[in-house]
Amino acid sequence: MENNIGTTDRRIRIVIGVALAAVGLASLGGLLGVGTVVGTALTLLGLVLAGTGLVRVCLLYRLLGVDTSGST
Repeated sequence: MENNIGTTDRRIRIVIGVALAAVGLASLGGLLGVGTVVGTALTLLGLVLAGTGLVRVCLLYRLLGVDTSGST
């Protein structure tokens, strides 16, 4: 698949993804009192964001026709 995520977008996704996953895991570990459903959702969202940042391909961007990589 062709990359559709640019450098800035990639960095933002990885940083926010790792942060969300860390908060989600802390919640699942009982360190935060937001519950297991919220912890699971945050962990999954963080993993998806970090994963798309690492592989530089976002399927939602592809469906919407968005390309931040600068290539056309």
